[in-house]
Amino acid sequence: MKRKIFKHTGLLVVLAVLFTFLMMHIVLYDRTSRDMKDSVRTECRNLKSILDQVGEDYLTPETGDLTSSRLTLIDGEGKVLFESLEPADRMEAHGDRPEFRQAISTGTGSDLRASKTFHEQVYYYAMRLEDGNVIRVSRSMDTVFKNMESGFLLVLGLLALFGTLALIFVNRTAKRLIEPINHLDLEHPLDSVVYEELSPLLVRIEQQNRQIQEQMSMLKRSQEEYLAITEYMKDGLIVTNRKVVLSMNRAAQNLFDVTQEECVNHDIITVSRNEKLRVAFQAALSGESEDLMMDIQGRTYQLLANPVRAGEAKVTGVVILILDITERQKAEMMRKEFSANVSHELKTPLMSISGYAEIIENGMVKPGDIRKFAGRIHSEANRLTALVEDIIKLSRLDEQEKSLSMEKVDLLEIAKEVERRLTLKADKAHVRMEIRGEKAVVTGNCQVLYEMIFNLCDNAVKYNHPGGFVEVCVLTGSAGKAEVRVRDDGIGIAKEDQERIFERFYRVDKSHSRETGGTGLGLSIVKHGAILHDAKIYMKSALGKGTTVSLVF
Repeated sequence: MKRKIFKHTGLLVVLAVLFTFLMMHIVLYDRTSRDMKDSVRTECRNLKSILDQVGEDYLTPETGDLTSSRLTLIDGEGKVLFESLEPADRMEAHGDRPEFRQAISTGTGSDLRASKTFHEQVYYYAMRLEDGNVIRVSRSMDTVFKNMESGFLLVLGLLALFGTLALIFVNRTAKRLIEPINHLDLEHPLDSVVYEELSPLLVRIEQQNRQIQEQMSMLKRSQEEYLAITEYMKDGLIVTNRKVVLSMNRAAQNLFDVTQEECVNHDIITVSRNEKLRVAFQAALSGESEDLMMDIQGRTYQLLANPVRAGEAKVTGVVILILDITERQKAEMMRKEFSANVSHELKTPLMSISGYAEIIENGMVKPGDIRKFAGRIHSEANRLTALVEDIIKLSRLDEQEKSLSMEKVDLLEIAKEVERRLTLKADKAHVRMEIRGEKAVVTGNCQVLYEMIFNLCDNAVKYNHPGGFVEVCVLTGSAGKAEVRVRDDGIGIAKEDQERIFERFYRVDKSHSRETGGTGLGLSIVKHGAILHDAKIYMKSALGKGTTVSLVF
């Protein structure tokens, strides 16, 4: 801006001075030329008057020295009789000169032309004398231009002077004009309106500031929403462009043990050197979605990498979602194992029943043994029924664990009911059962709590020895928590088996379990019931010394 002001002002000053100079010289030239011509004509008339009175003897070299004009006396034939600057005999005839011919015909004549003798622009004025000769006075016009040339240097000096003064003035003025503009508060432009001419611009800046603030607020809200959604996701999320990581949420940082500062705006290799992650990223970058499995620190993760497209085809980035599927895979494995175990457990009694029935059908059994085979079929059928019932109970616990109704339940009453049901079985096994304790009320599902206590007591009877005992104690502990403790002096459980006895279909002694009608699901039902009631299971056992299992609610 300052340079433009300098340029335009300087050009204006130069043009103004040159125009003034030109106009002055035109006027000066016109006036000087007119004065010079008047002077030449006056001088010519004076000479005519003198020569008509005195004659041509008046013209001498001394007379020519008295004037700056050139004096020429020409006879009526055009022959030069006197010349003040050159010898007359060297002069050619002037009969063809325009001013001479005019003077001969009209008495006076004039002309402005370049002199052949002196090679300069000359004004001629001639008058016819009474004796027929012609006196001519001429003066060079170059004197006018010389006077103008002397003024030209003065004009150049004035031009330099005024140009310098103009630049200094423009410089100071430009500084004063620009300084308030340089110090404008662009965040609050309307608070510093120094020139009315800038008001439209400042109003526009104010409007743009408001628009920018609104857009920044929207971007900030969007970013906060994005962070709120992604930061508290349990799954990892990584967003990249084609070269660097743009963002990664907290779950991804924890998974790869890195910080946001270490990875954002860096290559994805700074996140992890895992080959599966690299392959998924490259596949998505090439425009293909990728689904891979990745193991980190004993857990299994699913990588879902998808390309981010701008327009229809161009891939501008990648979004990688990392899902922890460890529990899902375990559940799937458990489901498969459970299905296999169920199939096996159901097949065994069915095969026995089928085998015994086929033998009887083919008449291969002695009449006295039919009762014995029928008893075996009945036993296997009971076992099959118990197994199906336990499977149904477990399935219900899996499906309805969040929909079961809860109520106030007295654990002591449930323990007494269990004792009543198992009394006959305990008597047959010659096992003494004893219930003691106090009223202990908990919030729970009565049927599930019954199954839990029943299974613990049933196992205590099954895996006991004749003359053994089962003690069920219901009490309220020092922490105010209800507790059911089932203690027996049976065969006990080996230490290496204690961690697995709550698994489905796990049996310590399979042959003994089948003999006693065990399904291998009783303790699994206890475990699921404890989870449902947020209870803890504690167990102490030693081979040959018995087992104590406590349920703490």
